[in-house]
Amino acid sequence: MVGKTMKAVRQHEFGGPEVLRYEDAPRPEIQPGEVLVRVHAVGVNPPDWYLRDGYKMLPPEWQPQVPFPVILGTDISGVVEALADDVSGFSVGDEVYAMVRFPSFGPSKAYAEYVTVPATELALKPPGIDHQHAAAAPMSLLTAWQFMIELGHDEPNPLQPAKHQPVPLQGKTVLINGAAGGVGHLAVQIAKWRGARVIAVASAEHEAFLRELGADEFIDYTQTDAEEVVRDIDLVIDAVGGPNTGRFLRTLKRGGALFPIFPLGFSGAEEASQLGVAVSATQVRSNGAQLAEVGRLLDAGTLRVVIDSRFALADAAKAHERAARGHIRGKIVLRVD
Repeated sequence: MVGKTMKAVRQHEFGGPEVLRYEDAPRPEIQPGEVLVRVHAVGVNPPDWYLRDGYKMLPPEWQPQVPFPVILGTDISGVVEALADDVSGFSVGDEVYAMVRFPSFGPSKAYAEYVTVPATELALKPPGIDHQHAAAAPMSLLTAWQFMIELGHDEPNPLQPAKHQPVPLQGKTVLINGAAGGVGHLAVQIAKWRGARVIAVASAEHEAFLRELGADEFIDYTQTDAEEVVRDIDLVIDAVGGPNTGRFLRTLKRGGALFPIFPLGFSGAEEASQLGVAVSATQVRSNGAQLAEVGRLLDAGTLRVVIDSRFALADAAKAHERAARGHIRGKIVLRVD
């Protein structure tokens, strides 16, 4: 019999990694439409530390009110413990994975032994990969997928008037900045799978890794500014984004597109218009059907998620310290089992 409490990582205030507390917390109760999952592994993502430190990168008017204590995290892999009466398609004992309630925050999130997940956000775990690799996938892979292949939702983007539209990749030249990171290393693989020629931008230590994933060319950003040497690109996926993403406008051919994964701070709309290129972004959203689709690619080995490092759930603060050091190759994972 499962008790009414569980171990979880919660925070009671904003701050650095030291505010993350491994402690007893109420076990979430299933609501209609939900599945209770016993978590085996958790994927660590940038929104985790954005929330932890109080969304300092957002304008004050966009910073949400957070009801403390809060549990961080979105990406989980585990086993179905129980289901609401109105849920079909899953059974107790199924191995599943999900990106839980993103974008949102609250008491039932990922850094915990148990989490309730809306059934629409859940998919069967690809049987060919373990829980840690499955937990590493959802946010990064759904981000790359929704930017590059299929948006999967109709939610408006407050940063742009038009709906984000992925572009055809077959036969195109795609430059991916931040190619070794969580989103970047999956974007490289998706672009190659769809028939693109890929130029990967990262630091020199990642060159062999990215060529193994399919990169046709490599630029070491510590030695060369990509925007100074590359021209006539069809699509730039800037997995770093931010205020400096506009430097890639000059690399694009007329009719090309720049997709900044983190678009806040971009100020080159007028230059983009003059150059005849599109700049577009979206916010990734939970989608169980898409996870089922990409899960088949993970199971077949067509796409693979690389793990940078692993930490116990109790050591979530150490995982956040690792993230703060940067130069992450793939994903950071928390072990819960």
